[in-house]
Amino acid sequence: MILTVTLNTALDITYRVRSLRPHTSHRVTDVVERPGGKGVNVARVLAALGHEVTVTGFTGGATGRLVQEQLTAVPGLVDALVPVTGPTRRTVAVVDELTGDTTQLNEPGPTVTSAEWSAFQEAYEDLVAAAEAVALCGSLPPGVPVGAYAGLVRAAKAAGVPVLLDTGGEPLRRGVAARPDILKPNADELAELTGSHEPLRATQDARRRGARAVVASLGAEGLLAATPEGRWRATPPARVHGNPTGAGDSVVAGLLSGLADRLPWPDRLTRATALSAATVRAPVAGEFDRPLYEELLNRVTVTGEATAA
Repeated sequence: MILTVTLNTALDITYRVRSLRPHTSHRVTDVVERPGGKGVNVARVLAALGHEVTVTGFTGGATGRLVQEQLTAVPGLVDALVPVTGPTRRTVAVVDELTGDTTQLNEPGPTVTSAEWSAFQEAYEDLVAAAEAVALCGSLPPGVPVGAYAGLVRAAKAAGVPVLLDTGGEPLRRGVAARPDILKPNADELAELTGSHEPLRATQDARRRGARAVVASLGAEGLLAATPEGRWRATPPARVHGNPTGAGDSVVAGLLSGLADRLPWPDRLTRATALSAATVRAPVAGEFDRPLYEELLNRVTVTGEATAA
């Protein structure tokens, strides 16, 4: 079982409009609602790949109940969300059909009390004991300590379970010091962490700060990985146009899937890059275009070298 942690779960709402223009009203051509938050998106992709996945984090209010109802309908996915008093947040993505651009609006999430945070930590330790890998993903809701991910990383490592961290800002800075097995920042998060806008230098710096391996998402340019086994660059054959929301979450799913299947790093990066590109073609986060994914598995280019023994 793979465990994904989404402390700031959401109900993702995607609107499609013919053309998004400021200061005007718009007629929405399509509306899609899905359980969301980065770790939830990761879990849905993993389940679609055939993995058994457990989702944990927080849920509250009517929005939280709707999220849970939809999660339980996903084959291979187990809901282990912990209840809180405050309502689960919503996110709104507005897709401009003319340009393909997406505008994202994210609510902050419920305020979590100290008692609710303690209850989550107890549940997490029990879940980790049964997991083969853990993904810690996304922002922190109000009330959760800024060093929360560092503690969750240490708990997973104490249980001997590989842990991937995908967050930003101060939670990322503190979390990397706890030595996660894989760090998955995007280019902006990596630059903020290290102070360097040169990706190769920044990934090496992030490893020195504590991460065992660093896989940086570079958008349409693919992935850059620095690991104990070597350094690689994975590049898709061409830019895919569509909705990029959730593409980074599919990278995480690909990396965890490859880890669970014991693939070597180049094959993990191929899977992650293909999934990310195929997610851009899908209408909402947490889904991917399967025919495109299967086609790209044979077309992603991975360059680099393994570390000499």
